[in-house]
Amino acid sequence: MEDYGCDMRGMLSFQMLWLLSKRAMNGEELAEEIEKRRGEKPKAGTIYPALKALSQKKLVKGVKKGKSVYYSLTPAGKKVLGHAVDHFCSSFGEIIKDYSKA
Repeated sequence: MEDYGCDMRGMLSFQMLWLLSKRAMNGEELAEEIEKRRGEKPKAGTIYPALKALSQKKLVKGVKKGKSVYYSLTPAGKKVLGHAVDHFCSSFGEIIKDYSKA
């Protein structure tokens, strides 16, 4: 992982909810999508506990297809993601806007 001088590992659950809002995925697919964006693939010991926590909060649901479980957002997950996006934009929108002008 490239050293950015600050910790870029945060917001895993937020990113997982956002990715699952696009399409249902299994844990391996989620890890691969996160790797594309962060440059480092999260380990199964990171992905699956996060999915379990999101499932326990009823934000995602898993459906078994063959040997894999595919996760998708629940209505509660969509609502929470909407609030999280609003919070993210209010917290970081100015940074993104200013950076894109540079």
